[in-house]
Amino acid sequence: MSGYLHDLFSLHGRTALVTGGSSGIGYAIAEALGRAGANIVLAARRPRPLDDAVHALEEHGVHAAAIPTDLADRTAVDHLCHKATGFFGDIDILVNDAANNIRRPMAELTDDDYTQTIAVNLTAPYLLGQHFGPRMAARGHGRIINIGSQQSIRAFGDSGAYGVAKAGLTGLTRSQAEAWARHGVTSNTVIPGFVLTPLTETAQAVPGRTEALAARHMIGRNGLPADYAGIAVFLAGPGAAFLTGQTICVDGGFSAH
Repeated sequence: MSGYLHDLFSLHGRTALVTGGSSGIGYAIAEALGRAGANIVLAARRPRPLDDAVHALEEHGVHAAAIPTDLADRTAVDHLCHKATGFFGDIDILVNDAANNIRRPMAELTDDDYTQTIAVNLTAPYLLGQHFGPRMAARGHGRIINIGSQQSIRAFGDSGAYGVAKAGLTGLTRSQAEAWARHGVTSNTVIPGFVLTPLTETAQAVPGRTEALAARHMIGRNGLPADYAGIAVFLAGPGAAFLTGQTICVDGGFSAH
């Protein structure tokens, strides 16, 4: 990397915590940040995929560690907050990617469906931000990247509680930016299109739906996790220091219709 590109994009010496980092968009972002120079701490619910992800990162020369965490459990989130700095030091980059999406018609959603969905998709990012944001601000530098959804900005496909949470996440992003931007901490939301990941497998199983969604993207295909590598490195790096409080659609033109 040339000196100019290094100054814009290098994450050397930084440490990122990526929730939901064992697969899908989360893993793609973790790998991108790691290959740009950051140390990586992964958090997700299942230990085996986490171990596999750490091994894959290490094969790319990335320093990586993992903490199995149920993001729906406040006690587990608190444990994550305090353990995450034990591997490579302070967290400089927080990526809130962990998600669940209980797909039922709105009238069939249970109170437990709602509680679980809000806990993972909104409360956990809030709690992690409340822990790490002030610490980043005290050091004069930090990056928060929240992964939203098309449902942050539109209704979409029998996942109403998820839509409530993801819309709330864009509001959280703006509040974080307002609180800490003057102290060198940026916060932005990235909104994917329809991406072929484990989270969307239920939707992919509906006959014809994957093809119909691909056709709706202006680019003519559905998203892949690798499509989120570049935006993550940009938002996490020095070149994005003046970009905060924004909702950025990286969706192949899906939202432009």
